[in-house]
Amino acid sequence: MSYPITFRQLEIFNAVARHLSYTRASEELHLSQPAVSMQIKQMENLIDCALTEKIGKKLFLTETGKVMWEYAIAVLSSKAAMEETLASMQGTEKGHLRLAVPETANQFVTLLLAEFKKTHPGISFELQIHNRKGLLDCLKNNDSDLVIMGQTPSDMELSIQAFMNNPLVIIAPINHPLSNKKAIHLSDLTEIEFVVREIGSGTRLAMQKFFAEHQIRLNTAMEMPSNEAIKQAVAAGLGFGIVSLHTLQQELALKQVEILQVKEMPIMRIWYVVHQQRKVITPAMAIFESFVVEKTKQIWVEKYPELAASL
Repeated sequence: MSYPITFRQLEIFNAVARHLSYTRASEELHLSQPAVSMQIKQMENLIDCALTEKIGKKLFLTETGKVMWEYAIAVLSSKAAMEETLASMQGTEKGHLRLAVPETANQFVTLLLAEFKKTHPGISFELQIHNRKGLLDCLKNNDSDLVIMGQTPSDMELSIQAFMNNPLVIIAPINHPLSNKKAIHLSDLTEIEFVVREIGSGTRLAMQKFFAEHQIRLNTAMEMPSNEAIKQAVAAGLGFGIVSLHTLQQELALKQVEILQVKEMPIMRIWYVVHQQRKVITPAMAIFESFVVEKTKQIWVEKYPELAASL
């Protein structure tokens, strides 16, 4: 038995499945809601099975819908890969990448994309910025082609490549008494209040593990939803912070915060570029992934030579 389902119907169903909303899917696709509903209904008639169900005010995928979504993702990924591969065989470098990154990586990724576009102008990007939960959702739901992250999950089958160190440092307000000390120990900081990221963030997890290993209790004053908020709070004198060195170029240049010379620091993490192992690799993905691994550190050092030693 064959089901003449079209690529367009799969694209529409994929949007409905991701959003679990006909309204949000229609907004994304620039279609009317009745048009989206009609296409899903036609798919259901073709396979003689419901793909979605509404319970209360919430939309859910049926078991058939979940299976259909897995195949829709695979088919649409294969279609994109085919189109890009055929274009590359004709000597035309084309493609579109959905790249998901944490806010911590936004500055160096933006710099990286600017350099990449100079030599690969035919590849376009959709840059998505998420917290750790959002990055994990992107991987689980295939909402992104490549994800840059600092701590990879162990419960997914992923392709993982390391490409650069990610030092976490302690920052203090300008002219704080501790900023003049050259040999600060973590034990000197037990009475200091810290402004920290929300529970579950990659930076927070790394920080908690580090202080637990050194048997130091961190005095948490308040939580912030972003590194930008932490830097602003530290600059205003609300406490110390722990952030990635890659987010501090502007604040250090403007002398808004200072990096403390703590003996046990930095907390050295690593940046990774990640995708699902089963994902169809398009030429654009392969080109950009190689560029990230081979060029990121070089580009960063050329732009910020004073920070080169940390990488």
